[in-house]
Amino acid sequence: MLYLIENTDWLVFWVVAAARILIPLTIPLFPLPGIIASFVLDAIDQTIFQQFHGLYLENYQGYDKALDIYYLTIAYISTMRNWTSFIAFQVSRFLFYWRLLGIVLFELTQLRVLLFIFPNTFEYFFIFYEIYHLRWDPKRMSKKFWVAAAALIWIVVKLPQEYWVHIRQTDTTDWIKTSVYNVPVNTSWSEILKTQPAIFLIGVIVIGLVLAVIWWFIKQKLPPADRALAFTAYAHQPAFTIEQVRGDMINLVKRVVNVALLEKITLVTLVSIIFAQVLPGVRATDLQLAVGVAIIVILNTVLSQLFAQRGFGIKYAIQQFIGLAFANSLVMLTYSILRTIYELPVRFANAIFFVLLFSLLITLFDQYRQVYLMRFSSIV
Repeated sequence: MLYLIENTDWLVFWVVAAARILIPLTIPLFPLPGIIASFVLDAIDQTIFQQFHGLYLENYQGYDKALDIYYLTIAYISTMRNWTSFIAFQVSRFLFYWRLLGIVLFELTQLRVLLFIFPNTFEYFFIFYEIYHLRWDPKRMSKKFWVAAAALIWIVVKLPQEYWVHIRQTDTTDWIKTSVYNVPVNTSWSEILKTQPAIFLIGVIVIGLVLAVIWWFIKQKLPPADRALAFTAYAHQPAFTIEQVRGDMINLVKRVVNVALLEKITLVTLVSIIFAQVLPGVRATDLQLAVGVAIIVILNTVLSQLFAQRGFGIKYAIQQFIGLAFANSLVMLTYSILRTIYELPVRFANAIFFVLLFSLLITLFDQYRQVYLMRFSSIV
């Protein structure tokens, strides 16, 4: 029976972990539902795990931070294709890299104050933009509007939240149980609902009133909607002619070393360092990892330019991902053989993970930056 319980526990763990990897892949096509689903799963996964006592989760906080960065990175890359306001994109780029730098410094030093100094403002700003984008054209809003929105989220929402979570280290659900319902932390929510239904009802009423106020504000105070409600990324995207895509692709192929390459190296390196801190058996130093990632990104960029000449779109993106994954597998295999010669084994699971991570991020970056360049060619 114990064997069955432990297997059930780990089955739940791997289902939740797989969901945290797969659900963010919906963000490029369904930005708002995808980011909210990723956010909710991030918020409740540890609560789910706590219901299964056969799980060893001492180091899960590190994995949790890495998986947070994973879905935020996909969200950031998707803004290159989906966002039509150049100012909003620039603000989001700063917010994303500010948080990414903070997570890297935290993983290297374990100083929790860094998570307060480098708050995750990007995620809430992304959600704010996508909510606005549902009915209104983001290009109509000024630089002042987007900067003010980011500042408001940073100061009013994120700083208190980061202080609560990372400086005081208070779990919100545990605080609600002990301070609001006055029950032990390990009390299940179903038991609380049975014994204190009135407080639950009050909570539902309060949430309903808040939603009603928000709805009233939207209907009465915001300008008339510019477009019909749509949750897909393609709903309100400008069209690009085949000639424009082909011409821009040819120009892109001529420039292998450019600002995009430097950003791509920085992005993939920082994300890799974060995962390297939590994955078991990673023996490479941060410097070695950075050099290795830079070499792989440059090689992948050359291959990406070759794929770019074949076409543009989902079909070609899949072909590019498969091609890069194959090429990166060969690089990892060569690296593993060289390390084995010197009796420095490489974990197969880690190698496969980094191959897929590199291939995914580089494919998305190359494909979506192309749309970014076509949209803002007169600016950048």
